[in-house]
Amino acid sequence: MSWFEAIVLGIVQGLTEFLPISSSAHQLITARLFFDNDGGGSAFTAINQLGTEAAVLVFFRKDIVRIIKQWFLSILGDVPTSDPDARMGWLVILGSLPIGILGLLFQNWIDDTLRNLWLTASMLLGFGLVIAYADSRARQRKTLANLDSRDGVAFGFWQSLALIPGVSRSGGTIAGGLFMGYTREAAARYSFLLAIPAVLSSGLFKIVKIGEDDPNPPWGQIAIATALAFVVGYVVISWLMRYISSHDFKPFVIYRVILALVIFGLLIGGVVEAGAPPA
Repeated sequence: MSWFEAIVLGIVQGLTEFLPISSSAHQLITARLFFDNDGGGSAFTAINQLGTEAAVLVFFRKDIVRIIKQWFLSILGDVPTSDPDARMGWLVILGSLPIGILGLLFQNWIDDTLRNLWLTASMLLGFGLVIAYADSRARQRKTLANLDSRDGVAFGFWQSLALIPGVSRSGGTIAGGLFMGYTREAAARYSFLLAIPAVLSSGLFKIVKIGEDDPNPPWGQIAIATALAFVVGYVVISWLMRYISSHDFKPFVIYRVILALVIFGLLIGGVVEAGAPPA
């Protein structure tokens, strides 16, 4: 991986992680179209996501510190588990179980089979329509105060769909939240908190794995990509939380549909290969 490619992929990760347009799809498309490779594969994508997840930690730092503190005190019995912040801590853990279990069970598929541009384009198109339907039909009455264990697990399964490039982690959980009657702001907030355990564990696991698989991994390029993902991601998440308070997801749906059609055209025209280029 060249330094230029690392810079581009880091910026792409930061721009797309929090928007409901699938960062993994954009990483895959960018690498295949402009660099004729797989962009470091799923391992690079998972590690690169640590940068954008660091942006979440910084942006929600006050909430996260409070949630962790109250959650820990609830374990010690110093505060009741019904405390809103302690309860949120438990719900984040509970909601993280589906993607953790499914990610381990289908690891080989995630690393190989699912990284196919026909599938990616289909998910961009199909799930874009799902987001549009959810956004147009949502009652948007529930807040995070209404979140219970059943909804927490349901959010977790919606997040699990993001294991398929083209779905989008935020798009999946936000669409699921809208179907369950949550406001856009509540669904987005829980989506970003829910991603913390999944992204951190996946990224750290891939750091160890890439070191085992490659005796000389491009740590410098990975570091610069991750740093850029953090900076750009922080700007994007700050903007998005303001945007969704008064806007719907229609622009993102239109973008997903157009991008999917462009990818289909490139595949049909033989401009890009559906599978990973040979090493």
